[in-house]
Amino acid sequence: MTEEDTLLGSENRTILLIGSGPIQIGQAAEFDYSGAQACRALQEEGARVVLVNSNPATIMTDPEMADKVYIEPITTDAISEIIKKENPDGVIAGLGGQTGLNVTAELAEEGVLDAFNVNVMGTPLETIYATEDRDLFRQRMEQIGQPVPRSTTISLDSEETVARLTEDDLETRVKRAVEVVGGLPVIARTTYTLGGSGSGVVDEMNELIGRVRKGLRLSRNSEVLITESIAGWVELEYEVMRDADDSTIIICNMENIDPMGIHTGESIVVTPSQVIPDEGHQEMRDAALEVIRELGIQGGCNIQFAWHDDGTPGGEYRVVEVNPRVSRSSALASKATGYPIARVTAKVALGKRLHEIKNEITGETTAAFEPAIDYIVTKIPRWPIDKFRDVEFKLSTAMKSTGEAMAIGRTFEESLLKSIRSTEYEPAVEWETVDNTTLEQQYLIRPSPDRTFAIFEAFQRGYDVTEVKQLTGIKPWYLKRYRRVATAKSETAETSPAQAATAGMTNMEIAEMTNQTLGQIETVVPGRTYKQVDTCAGEFAAQTPYYYSSRKPEFYSGLTRRCSSSELRVDRDMKVCRSRRRSD
Repeated sequence: MTEEDTLLGSENRTILLIGSGPIQIGQAAEFDYSGAQACRALQEEGARVVLVNSNPATIMTDPEMADKVYIEPITTDAISEIIKKENPDGVIAGLGGQTGLNVTAELAEEGVLDAFNVNVMGTPLETIYATEDRDLFRQRMEQIGQPVPRSTTISLDSEETVARLTEDDLETRVKRAVEVVGGLPVIARTTYTLGGSGSGVVDEMNELIGRVRKGLRLSRNSEVLITESIAGWVELEYEVMRDADDSTIIICNMENIDPMGIHTGESIVVTPSQVIPDEGHQEMRDAALEVIRELGIQGGCNIQFAWHDDGTPGGEYRVVEVNPRVSRSSALASKATGYPIARVTAKVALGKRLHEIKNEITGETTAAFEPAIDYIVTKIPRWPIDKFRDVEFKLSTAMKSTGEAMAIGRTFEESLLKSIRSTEYEPAVEWETVDNTTLEQQYLIRPSPDRTFAIFEAFQRGYDVTEVKQLTGIKPWYLKRYRRVATAKSETAETSPAQAATAGMTNMEIAEMTNQTLGQIETVVPGRTYKQVDTCAGEFAAQTPYYYSSRKPEFYSGLTRRCSSSELRVDRDMKVCRSRRRSD
């Protein structure tokens, strides 16, 4: 996109912003957060904002958030009518999640955008197609020498339908695909879907045939990608930002504690990464910059990698996929670093360059500065287990979690325990009734929402790090810190309350374990202090009051506490957040 291609020179710009629709698994409050940021950013630049979203229980649909708000179905028919009425200059596709991306592509394919001279702003449609079409994406990566997992696609011709596809024909196609990627197990991935719908690691042919049939039905373009399994590798994500002048930065990287084979939305995620050697990080960092440039993405994007230690200094990696839009991970990265990804993406779509966008937290730097963080952030999913006790919540490549909680700490242990407490989840397992065989087979080997607690239990029973690694596939760096937490919960609290406190335990937990009063514990443990998130690790003075607590000696006075409703659940959605905002 050149300067002439942007809308910066237009006096009366009207921008159509497509929301993400109803809250659902894989697409929740993160996109309301991003959409609200984008609305403000566009209005700051003098644009007239027309917002379409079918979910009234969102902040972005408040009347003051846009110049015109339509609460209508996010379909091509409904949006076509809005385009006829409002005559927008451009549409931003990448801020409404997968829903916004899909409907923008459909509007273009039906000729609606061309008929009304509506520009797709920011990331072009060709890039959207190149990332959503798995086979085309693989070809683009191979052209620039980036390693990708071996893969092939199973698709339907324009004249074929899933209903008319015979079992023999489908079985033949599936077996041929499995041979191409080197045999079972494989990963089946469905294109143009949300939260890994229809995807999974499969090691049995009949199951794969059924999954492919389902995937062909779910996919907008009737296509399923069959990929060699890289289950067990470390899964990482890099949040990247690029403008029209090719200025490109890495906002942060995020590391899944669970190995590949579990959807990133189902895994505990840590930023910055902790187990990847610097050589490997630099290689993937360079790869992320090369990928976003090759695809021509403008704005924020999320690039997923798989990595494993092959004995070389940097290890070995594969490019797994690219989300050419604001994603769930983008919201996490924004909160973790203080870098407003959706806000910057909206301004880049208008043609602003990164060096022209001011950093609101420091007031001195710009969006061209890469964030620097001196803390650890941990994200834990929240599953609706308490509402569906009879449902088996086995974690896989398809999402089941309805929300997530994030916590910041100076150590991994501190941020881990804070995030666990924030989910308000306790496993309905009486560990004293679980023998070691059951503990291993049902809770350690099998990924589930209870596995973190099972790891604590294993260490309290005397398992060593090597044993737990073999059962879970989790890297020893994390397991050693899990063991420290388990030790603090079982032993350290009684012998050294101060050490238990620095390991992340609360004063109340320590008091209950030691049969002391809260007042007695508060006299012997470090006080809780508050530190700023400033995007620059203290290099510049921060002007935005964004804090996290820690057991460190620095203190910021004059703080006011505000309690929120925590993570999204089946019975707690955006209405609570929206009502809280209205009360301010």
